Amino acid sequence: MPKDPVQVLRSVFGYERFRGQQRAVIDHLTAGGDALVLMPTGGGKSLCYQIPALIRPGTGVVVSPLIALMQDQVETLLQLGVRAAFLNSTLPYDTQRQVEQSFLDGQLDLLYVAPERLLTDRVQALIGRAEVSLFAIDEAHCVSQWGHDFRADYWQLSLLHERFPGIPRIGLTATADERTRNEIVERLGLQDAKVFCSGFDRPNIRYRISPKQDARRQLVHFLRSEHPGDAGIVYCLSRKKVESTAEWLRAEGFSALPYHAGLSTDERQKNQRRFLMEEGVIVVATIAFGMGIDKPNVRFVAHLDLPKSLEAYYQETGRAGRDGLPANAWMVYGLQDVITLRQMVEASEADELHKRVERYKLDSMLGFCELTGCRRQALLRYFGEISDKPCGNCDNCLNPPDTWDGTDAARKALSCVYRTGQRFGAHHIIDVLRGKSNERIQRLGHDRLSTFGIGQELDEKQWLSVFRQIIAQGYLTVDWEAHGALRLTEDCRPVLRGEVSLSLRKDSYKEAASAGRRHIEARFSNPDDDRLWQALRALRRNLAEQQDVPAYVIFQDAVLMEMVQARPGNRTELKRLAGIGERKLQLYGDEFLAVILEHGSRDGSASTASTTADESLALFRLGMNAEQIAYQRGLTITTVYGHLARAIETGAVELGEVVGLSDSEIGEIEAVRQTLPEDQRYALKPLYQALNGKFSYEVLRCIRAHHERHRNSSGQA
Repeated sequence: MPKDPVQVLRSVFGYERFRGQQRAVIDHLTAGGDALVLMPTGGGKSLCYQIPALIRPGTGVVVSPLIALMQDQVETLLQLGVRAAFLNSTLPYDTQRQVEQSFLDGQLDLLYVAPERLLTDRVQALIGRAEVSLFAIDEAHCVSQWGHDFRADYWQLSLLHERFPGIPRIGLTATADERTRNEIVERLGLQDAKVFCSGFDRPNIRYRISPKQDARRQLVHFLRSEHPGDAGIVYCLSRKKVESTAEWLRAEGFSALPYHAGLSTDERQKNQRRFLMEEGVIVVATIAFGMGIDKPNVRFVAHLDLPKSLEAYYQETGRAGRDGLPANAWMVYGLQDVITLRQMVEASEADELHKRVERYKLDSMLGFCELTGCRRQALLRYFGEISDKPCGNCDNCLNPPDTWDGTDAARKALSCVYRTGQRFGAHHIIDVLRGKSNERIQRLGHDRLSTFGIGQELDEKQWLSVFRQIIAQGYLTVDWEAHGALRLTEDCRPVLRGEVSLSLRKDSYKEAASAGRRHIEARFSNPDDDRLWQALRALRRNLAEQQDVPAYVIFQDAVLMEMVQARPGNRTELKRLAGIGERKLQLYGDEFLAVILEHGSRDGSASTASTTADESLALFRLGMNAEQIAYQRGLTITTVYGHLARAIETGAVELGEVVGLSDSEIGEIEAVRQTLPEDQRYALKPLYQALNGKFSYEVLRCIRAHHERHRNSSGQA
C-alpha cells in the first residue's frame, strides 16, 4: 500500500483529488494527532480515517453504532481490495474467532466494532495485544444526552484515551450544534483534538414544506409526479401510522415496507436488506430507521409528521442524495403534530431542564416551517454557519409564500423582551403585549411598562407565530437553562433601530400549489444515453446479485452517469472517471467497457461498439471456447461469458452450444431454481448456493439469459 495519501486516494478509491478539509484531517491524523470532524453527509467523512488507517502501521478500529452501517461499509471496502471486517452479534462464534485472530495477526486494515462490544473485557484485551493504528468514533453525536440519537455506551468511550493514550482518535459526525460539539469534546476526552468543521450545507437537496391538508393524497401526488420508481424514505411519528401508510402505499402500487422498533429483529433486517439491495423500494419508518444508512441513491426523504427538532430534520433529510445528485426533502406539517410532540415532551420522565430544551427545539422546528425566507440559510444558521445569499433551491426561494410586513410586530416583540429584562418566555411576553393584567403581571410591575398592551391587534396564535419566526431568523435566542427566557441577539439591533424590514409568513390553510416542473429532471435527453444508462444499470444489478451485495457497492449512480457522459473506450480512459480505483478496474472494467462500446458514440455510430461482443461471438463460431477467447483477446473469462450470454438472449447462439451441459444437468438446475422463492429465481447467488457451487456463475448466467429470451418471447413474468 502506498504511503502518500493522494496515491491511496487514486489507487484504492479512484478519486483524483481531495475535497474540502479531507487532506488536512488525513495529514493531522496520520501524524498522530486527535481530531473532531464535522462534515455533511456525503462529504467524505469515512476517507478521513480510512486513508490514515491504510498508511499507518496496524489496524484502524472503528466504533460504529449500527450493525447495518458496519456491514455496508465493510462490503464496500472489500470491493476496493481493503482488508476489512466487523465484530458484532450477527457473527457465528467461529467467524468471530477468525476475525479476532486476523486482527491479532495484523491481517486487517480496518476493524468495525459496535460500542457495546468494544467496551467488553475481551475486546479491550484484544486491543491491548494487537497493533492499532487509530480509533475512529463514527456518529459521535450519539454521545450527547441532548441529542435525538443518544447512546449511553458512547459515554464510556473516553476509556480509549485512558487505556491507550498513544493511539490517535478521531470523532466524526454530520450533525452537531455548538452544545453537542462541546459535549462530544468533554465526553470523549477530545479537549486537545483539532476541530475540523466543513460546514453543514447539502446543496443538492431541495427543501420543501407545506401545510398538511390531505397528507396521503399530497404524498402520492409527490411520489407519482416527481419520483416514480425512485428509492426513498417516508417518516411518520407513530408505529401505527408507519404500518397503515406502508399498507396504503402498497395498495397504490408502490413497493413500500414498514420499519419500526416494534417489528421483530428478523423482519427489520429483512426490510432493510431489501431497501439496500433492490431498486425503487420505499421504507416507511419511525426515527428507528436511517442512521448510518449508506445507500447513496435515496432520491427523496418525506416527512408526514413534524420532526422533534431541526437536528433530527437535518439528520433524516441528509439520508437523501448522498451521491451528490439532486434529491428532495419534502414535508407536510400541521398543528396536531405540534400538539402531539408537545404532549410527548410533557409526558416524558425527563427532568425539567431536558423538557425546556425539547420545547425550544420543537419551537425552532415549527419556526423553520413558517419561514418566508431561504430555508437553507435558516437551517445553516441554526448550526452556527452563515450563508451570505439565498440558495435558490428551496420552496421559499423558488415559490415565495404569501407574507405580511411584520417589522412593527417584531420591533414590539423585541422591545417587550428587553423591557421585561430578558428573563421571561414567549407566553408571558405575549400577555404583556396584549395587555393582560393578571396577578403575575401586576406583581412584577409589567402592567406599567411602555410595551404593555401595544400588541392587541394580534391574537395569541399570531403572536406565537411572530416569536417562532424571529427566533428562527436569529433575532432572539432561548436560554433553556433560565427557564426558557428569551434573550436578544446582536442581530436584532438593526430591527430595533428601524434599519431593516421583516417579512413574515402568513398563516394559511390553503393547499400549496404544485411545484410544477419536476426537480429531478429526466436524467438524459438523448435516447441513446438513456439506453446505455439502463444497460449499465442492468450489468451492475447482475454483478451485485452474483455477489449478494447492494448494487451501489459495485458502482454508484454518479459513476455510471459519468460513464454515459464520457463514453470511455479503454481501461485508461475508464480509470480517469471518479470512483474507479485499481481494484474495481480490475474486477469490472472489461465488462462495463464492453457494454459502453456496444452502445457506440452519442451520434449513434457503433463502429467501435460492434467489435467487442461481436468479435467474441465470431471467435466462438470459429470453434474457440470461452477460455480460449479470453486468452486470445486479453479479457477476463467473466467478460467473455457476458458476451455469450447476451448472444444467447438475442438468439444468436443456443444455450447448449455455450455451456456444454446435458439435458439432465440443465433440468437439475431448473428444478432447483423452481424451489427458490419467486423473488430469487432470477438472482444468481441464491441459485449458486442452492446447487452447492456445482455449476459456475458464468454457466448460470448463460442459463438465465436463456430463460430471459423465452420470457421475453412469451411475455411471461
